[in-house]
Amino acid sequence: MEHGQSVVQGSAVDREPIPSSASAPSLRSNSTRNEQAKEYQRVKIWLGLLRTALGFTFLLVLVLSGASAAMESAIRGVVANDYGAVLLFAGVLSMLSSLVVFPLRYYSGFYLEHRYGLSNQTIARWFWEGTKGSLVGAAIGTPLLLAFYYCLRTFGLWWWLPVGAVVFFISVLLARVAPTLIVPLFYKLKPLEENRLRERILTLCNRVGMQASGVFVFDMSKNTKKANAAFAGTGKARRVLLGDTLVANFTDDEVETVVAHELGHFKLRHIRRMILIGAVSTFAGLFLTAQAYTWTVEWLGFASPDQLAALPLLALWMGVYSLMTTPASNALSRKHEREADRFAVKLTGNASAFVDALTKLARTNLADPSPHPMIEFLFYSHPSIERRIQLVLAMDAQG
Repeated sequence: MEHGQSVVQGSAVDREPIPSSASAPSLRSNSTRNEQAKEYQRVKIWLGLLRTALGFTFLLVLVLSGASAAMESAIRGVVANDYGAVLLFAGVLSMLSSLVVFPLRYYSGFYLEHRYGLSNQTIARWFWEGTKGSLVGAAIGTPLLLAFYYCLRTFGLWWWLPVGAVVFFISVLLARVAPTLIVPLFYKLKPLEENRLRERILTLCNRVGMQASGVFVFDMSKNTKKANAAFAGTGKARRVLLGDTLVANFTDDEVETVVAHELGHFKLRHIRRMILIGAVSTFAGLFLTAQAYTWTVEWLGFASPDQLAALPLLALWMGVYSLMTTPASNALSRKHEREADRFAVKLTGNASAFVDALTKLARTNLADPSPHPMIEFLFYSHPSIERRIQLVLAMDAQG
C-alpha cells in the first residue's frame, strides 16, 4: 500500500514456491493446485492484455469515426463553460469506456475469482466496491483534470511541465493521507490487540528506525481468501497493515518475516527511490506524450490541442507510454523485491519461517510457481516465488 509495496502481488506476479524445509508444504507434489495456479494466472494475463487492446481500440475508433467530435458538439450545446464541458466530456468518455470493458472486468474480477475459490464477494458487494473505487477516482481525478485542461490551454507546448508538477504533488499528498482518509473507505481497520505478535512487529520497526503510528488489521476477508500485508502512508502517518486472513492463518514467525520484508523496502530507501524515479518517469512520459499528441492533432486536422474531441488521443498516447515502460519498471521492482527478501532474512535470522510464509502466500493466492521467463520479464513486478525461495535457501546455506 505504501507506494505499491507488498510482499506478494495478488494478480499475475507471484507463484507457488518450492518447499524450503520439512515443515513447508510440498507445492510440487500438489500437481492439481499447481496446474490451477498456472491456468488462473495465464487467464488473468490474457484478460489484461485483451482489456488493454480493447481500450486502445475504443479510443481510436472514437476519434477516427468522428464520434468524439459528435460528443463534443452535443456537449457544447448543453454546457457553455469550457471547464464544465471538459468535465462532462470526460465523464461521458469514462462511462462509455467502462461499458466497453465491463464484460472483461466482470469475468476477471468476479467470475474468475469465484471459479477458483478465491472470492468471498457477493455480486452486490462487488458492484459496491467498484462504485466506491470509481467515486474516489472521480474525486481525485476532477481537480487533476481541471488543472490539466487549464495548463493545456494556457502554456501551449509546455503544458506537460506544470501538469507533471501537479501530478507529483498530488501523488505525494495521497501517499500521506491514504491511511486515514482513503483506506478506511474500503476496509475496516482495527488495532492489532496487545499481544506477542504486536510487540515483535514494533520491535522490528524500532530496530530499523521506522516509527509506525500503529499496527492494524484490515478485513481483507470480506472480499477475498487471499492474504497480504503492507505499509501505508509516509512520515508520522505510516501504519503497518495486516490482512485478517494473514493473521488468522499464519504463525507469528511467518507474519514477522512478512513484515521484515516490508521493512526492507523502508530501510533500503526503495520507497524514496521509486518516488524519485516515478517523478522522472512522469515528466518524461508527459513530455513524450505531448510531442506525439501535438503531431497527431495536426495530422488528423483538429483545430487545437485543447479541442475536446482530440482528448481521447492524449489518453491513448499516455496508455502507450505506460505499456512500453512497464517491463523496465517491473525489472526495477523485481530488483527491489530481491533486496527486501535478503534484508528480511538478515533482520529476522529466520529463513525457514520466511520460506514457509512465501509458500503459504503463494498457495493461498493461487500463484504460478514458475512462469515462462519472458512472461515474468514482461508482466511480473515480483520475482517468481520459486526464484525467491531459491535465493533465501542459498542465503541460509551460506550461513
